[in-house]
Amino acid sequence: MNRRLGPVKRRELIARLKRLGWRGPIPSRHDYMALGRRKVHIPNDKEIDAGLLRVILNEAGISRDEWFNTD
Repeated sequence: MNRRLGPVKRRELIARLKRLGWRGPIPSRHDYMALGRRKVHIPNDKEIDAGLLRVILNEAGISRDEWFNTD
């Protein structure tokens, strides 16, 4: 089943990334999360729209299946 990405709250994005092994958010000028040497910046917006979520997941190397399996 091909589910669509929708908007998520910042808190949910952080929680799901943590379940996938990422650590953070690490405070800096722009908060980010890290997995090994890989970094993904986390916006400060309370809600992250589907387009930006898609960009974040691509940068993190996370597939849609992985994302939806972290429910």
